[in-house]
Amino acid sequence: MAVRVVGFDGDDTLWHSETRFHVTQSEFRDLLKRHVPDADIDTRLAEMEMKNLSIYGYGVKSFTLSMIETAIELTEARIPAADVETILGWGKRMLMEPTALLDGVEETLRALAGRYDLLLITKGDLFDQESKLARSGLGEMFLGVEILSEKNVETYRGVFHRRGIKAEDFVMVGNSLRSDIVPVVALGAHAFHIPYEVTWHHENVPEDELPVQGWRPLSAIRELPAALEEL
Repeated sequence: MAVRVVGFDGDDTLWHSETRFHVTQSEFRDLLKRHVPDADIDTRLAEMEMKNLSIYGYGVKSFTLSMIETAIELTEARIPAADVETILGWGKRMLMEPTALLDGVEETLRALAGRYDLLLITKGDLFDQESKLARSGLGEMFLGVEILSEKNVETYRGVFHRRGIKAEDFVMVGNSLRSDIVPVVALGAHAFHIPYEVTWHHENVPEDELPVQGWRPLSAIRELPAALEEL
């Protein structure tokens, strides 16, 4: 396999993201427990997020709206306006936080940039993702950026078509089995999975649904240059 293009996910592959959601969800849980102490807040929020994906998409703004809607529903619309304002403040804080790179990311990308065409292929809110990339300091290393509303076989096929990429020349690197591994391998490309310390439940894939070949896990991004050489 002659690799020409390497695609990278952004959130939780190049920079920390999911931990922000977990911290905020813990604050949300504590706030709502004051109003509805017996409610299963995490489950109800997860259900609301799934219901809203097709409306709001992915990212902080969607998460914030889902928190507000969950709070209104669980308190039967009795939640004070001040608490809604607090939730909105959490969302703004998440959007304005610095982009914290994962260990080894910058040096790995610099090592690969001269040998491969690097693409950032991430999903979520356009403004949020563009902002995180700008704050990351990594923008100059990527030949192109694709911010998708969803990552599946059709959207990856669209990227390949737009950029003239053959599947056999492409490798995807990411932390999500559902978004970064399964659809890419289905198209005949290769992928490396680098698990993050926390994974959103929506991104998990049952073991019996994972492809048998075409991908393998890495424990850290620093292992990527050697792994690419072995393909």
